[in-house]
Amino acid sequence: MSSHAEPAVCSRAGCRAAATWRIDWRNPRIHAPDRRKSWVACDEHRDYLRDFLATRDFPVEVVRLEPAGDRG
Repeated sequence: MSSHAEPAVCSRAGCRAAATWRIDWRNPRIHAPDRRKSWVACDEHRDYLRDFLATRDFPVEVVRLEPAGDRG
């Protein structure tokens, strides 16, 4: 068994690029204020995914994705 984690792959449909961003969001109509969902994005699709959610008035936060080995 390998201790090497596979890199995250962009959440954009059809994209297989490595993700470098995490997009945290929630749908206020169905999620409690403390509930968050996360998508990951490559540089090319970060704005597309963020805008897709923001257009629907979902609270959105975009942060740099930490490599698996850097999480404490």
